[in-house]
Amino acid sequence: MKKAIAQWLNKLGPGLITGAADDDPSGIATYSQGGAQYGFGTLWTLLITYPLMVGIQVISARIGCVTGRGLAANLAKANSRGVTLSLVTLLLVANTINIGADLAAMADAMELVVGGPSHIYAVAFGMACLLLQVFIPYQRYVGILKWLTLTLFAYVGTVFAVHVPWGEALHGTLVPKIVHSQNYLLLIVAIFGTTISPYLFFWQAGQEVEDLKVQRDGTSLRNSPEDAQHHLRRINIDTLLGMAFSQLIAFFIMLTTAVTLYTHGVHDIQTSAQAAEALRPIGGEFTFLLFACGIIGTGMLAVPVLAGSAAYAVAETFRWPSGLGLELKAAKDFYAIIALATMVGVLLDFSPIDPVKALLWSAVINGVISVPLMMAIMDIATQQKIMGKFVISARLRWLGWLATGVMAAAALAFGLFSLEEYFKLNWPFLSGR
Repeated sequence: MKKAIAQWLNKLGPGLITGAADDDPSGIATYSQGGAQYGFGTLWTLLITYPLMVGIQVISARIGCVTGRGLAANLAKANSRGVTLSLVTLLLVANTINIGADLAAMADAMELVVGGPSHIYAVAFGMACLLLQVFIPYQRYVGILKWLTLTLFAYVGTVFAVHVPWGEALHGTLVPKIVHSQNYLLLIVAIFGTTISPYLFFWQAGQEVEDLKVQRDGTSLRNSPEDAQHHLRRINIDTLLGMAFSQLIAFFIMLTTAVTLYTHGVHDIQTSAQAAEALRPIGGEFTFLLFACGIIGTGMLAVPVLAGSAAYAVAETFRWPSGLGLELKAAKDFYAIIALATMVGVLLDFSPIDPVKALLWSAVINGVISVPLMMAIMDIATQQKIMGKFVISARLRWLGWLATGVMAAAALAFGLFSLEEYFKLNWPFLSGR
């Protein structure tokens, strides 16, 4: 029995790590805002985002496994160099800003728990993430990332440390509560944006390529299709469970903040560290510690994924040797991008830039690039000259385009509301004021 469980757990990899990394400190802040501002009124969004993120992540993983190349390499093959460079540059900028916001949240959480200067903690966390990626062998490093996913169970623990009216929570999950306000719609858009993020596409595809190097000497499914059914089935199971884990944790974060902060009238939460601090007098010291430690743990998982996905994208675009399985001397440029993204993220913590505003701009950039990127992914996945006989099925095609359409609607809504706010501030007579 134990052997069977161990074999089953070994099948979980890229999908599990990708799903867990989706609940980074920035995502925790967004989910906390949902629970603090609207109670159970945003839980229903997770039922919608789950199948959409499964669809696009399965497609991204299949592209990597079938072609033996990452997303950026396939983008370069299917699109002009200008289009590819534009998307990859925006991804690099968004990921770097996100790294800075995550490191700031981790440092603030550490300061809340043990005291001391948060800037020093930001440097320490950044250096730890960088050194792990550069100097730990790939197989061992993946094992570390898998263990780090367990830190997210801290948010499961917080729910059982507080009283939850499960009947109301279930109703809020199954029956959408629509609030006709600009703030509510923007929060819904933010939840969709933080759940379906471009860096996750690149990371999971890149990790599938890494696994091919370890398990099949780099041979892609298209070139050696004899065990394709096994690998595609593994991708489906891994992604289904990984994204379910991601959404389950997001659910518990929303639930915890709904039954504590929202119930006690604490609605103004901007960062994950603020959410943890606000929980202390309401949920007790144990709930506070679980929440704060979860921020640090998931940050240690998410920062390497953000830096790594940016490095995969840039290195593949310029055809540099890439992969966490390569030694430093064999992939200097690849590791240089990881170091650059991480260290610039650290420096952002020392700048006068407001981390909340930085996170907002990161979300805006992610929203801008997610739609054309998802359209490009769908185009690649349906091209027989790239995927061979492994072009995606009609069901996956439908799910992928549905996810793309939802993200396009979310980005459009965000853009329209941002434009409306701009006009209100600068030309109030045009907005009816």
